[in-house]
Amino acid sequence: MILPILLVLPLVAALWALGAPRRGPQAGRAGAALSGAGLLLALGLARQCLADGEVGFGAGRFLRADALSAILVLVVSGVAFVAIACGRGEMDRARAAGTIDDGVVRRYHALTQLFVFTMLLTVLANNVGVMWVALESTTIITAFLIGLRGSKEALEASWKYILIGSIGIALAFLGTVLAYFNFVQRVGEMPFALHWTVLARVAPGLDPDVLRLAFVFILVGYGTKVGLAPMHTWLPDAHSEAPAPISAMMSGALLAVALYAILRWKVVVDACVGSLFSERMLLLVGTGSVMLAAVLLAGQTSYKRMLAYSSVEHMGLCCLGLALGPIGTLAALLHIMTHAASKSMLFVVAGDIAAGYRSAAIGAVRGLARAVPRTGGLFLVGMLALLGLPPFGLFVSEFLLFRAGFLTGHPWVAGLNLALLVWAFVSLLGVTQKMCYGPPAPGEPPTEPPLSARAPLLLNLAVLLGLGIMIPPPLLALLRQAMEIVHS
Repeated sequence: MILPILLVLPLVAALWALGAPRRGPQAGRAGAALSGAGLLLALGLARQCLADGEVGFGAGRFLRADALSAILVLVVSGVAFVAIACGRGEMDRARAAGTIDDGVVRRYHALTQLFVFTMLLTVLANNVGVMWVALESTTIITAFLIGLRGSKEALEASWKYILIGSIGIALAFLGTVLAYFNFVQRVGEMPFALHWTVLARVAPGLDPDVLRLAFVFILVGYGTKVGLAPMHTWLPDAHSEAPAPISAMMSGALLAVALYAILRWKVVVDACVGSLFSERMLLLVGTGSVMLAAVLLAGQTSYKRMLAYSSVEHMGLCCLGLALGPIGTLAALLHIMTHAASKSMLFVVAGDIAAGYRSAAIGAVRGLARAVPRTGGLFLVGMLALLGLPPFGLFVSEFLLFRAGFLTGHPWVAGLNLALLVWAFVSLLGVTQKMCYGPPAPGEPPTEPPLSARAPLLLNLAVLLGLGIMIPPPLLALLRQAMEIVHS
């Protein structure tokens, strides 16, 4: 019963937020509490998958979780808890300033919980058609959240996101249809034909040419949601206009969920045509994404857009890892977790900086460490983690990733991406130094949230530091189980 309960919790929170006109202030507290319960259930699910291999529910195991699903459920639930708990303060601040009313607050909390529901359904659905529907639903829901403020820029970013995201998801649908008709032609009609477990089992008997074409459509389509180059253009605008907690959830969780969909299809395609085809495709889009992000990071004037382009870079690194054998896959899965922890924290803190300085421009923010020491300290730690410095978890995942590149006979690919990573490192380090140090701007110092309002970020810090020092044995076992699923 753990799988349906995981999905019911955000639905209950959404209904609570919409249930009565005066529940706006309470919706945030109820949502945070239910999200915390969801995180505990996600930990329980990971433990159960580790012990039993998989968990199923419903006819034909309509809902199903294995180690790979459990890792993504942990990412979604953890990021959602932090973003929803910290998002209460942003909504209260905007309501107190008179920029939004209780109705907007209720819609925000309801849509946020529905966003969590659709991401969880994406990674728990055994049926690849339902997975597609759930991922498309995230586009519709987040479009409303991006345009929540109603400004011209926010509405423009929302429409751009809908347009590009819908084209991408349509291409993924075409790839899914191609794979299904290939299945019917070779195997015939049978129950649960679109279940991932059934597709993976019969994949060796499918037409390899059709599956190759299907995977191209799926990679481009879902890659649009991942933010891979050159389909990334929606991402900087959406992140710069969305409320900070939504940006945290999109960058920390949604991109990883879309990458999960690609990974599920990679297993099916590899079983039919071998892994060389999908690995070459992932190396191409991964290196292209890292290269584009490194170039664009050097000229950014907005720290929110800078963080968005950093997401393009790190999703590119994850694609590289998935193309570099078992060690690379383990590194990519670990990188998904550590990137989620660092980026969700940074976007929450970026919202605090934008509220305090009333600007998202890098040039408008100086002396964070002295003017707003708590906010500045969190921003500095988050950036150092994002840069891949020890003792943070991204150092471990990036080290494993490049080690896999050299061990699997891709020294040129590993060397090129390492050089691009150094380029991006220099750009991000320069921005961090400018924003955190130097004399603060004259006048009254900006305000910052109380320490209690940012207590959930301790979870991010614990993950970043803990995984940088030692990967707990249960988590390492879960990562190995997931790696074996991909390379079975």
